[in-house]
Amino acid sequence: MAVAQTTLARQRRQERVRRRVQGTDARPRLCVFRSGKHIYVQVISDQTGRTLAAMSTLSPTVKAGLKKTGNCNAAKEVGTAIARLCQERAIRAVIFDRNGFLYHGRVKALAEAARAAGLEF
Repeated sequence: MAVAQTTLARQRRQERVRRRVQGTDARPRLCVFRSGKHIYVQVISDQTGRTLAAMSTLSPTVKAGLKKTGNCNAAKEVGTAIARLCQERAIRAVIFDRNGFLYHGRVKALAEAARAAGLEF
């Protein structure tokens, strides 16, 4: 099965970033995945191998206020929602993992919204 060159390039970037980025219980990893229609984010502790919090444009709390789920406005809503969820679960600081995606557009909008809502990177 043939894989697109852009997918291979993202996988190479992802491997390169993941060598340096490790989430701990004190400072978990905020991992972003972006598809054509949606954006997903998880807060992961690599020490215990557990997902501590997760949010996406498919979550009922976020989806209710959106017209489209594949744009920067939707990413900002997800960033704000994950920051609120982390604060409820006593998570103040995270390590941002862009997961091989370039830091612009929806990924950047999500990160800036999460920072603005009180999450420390």
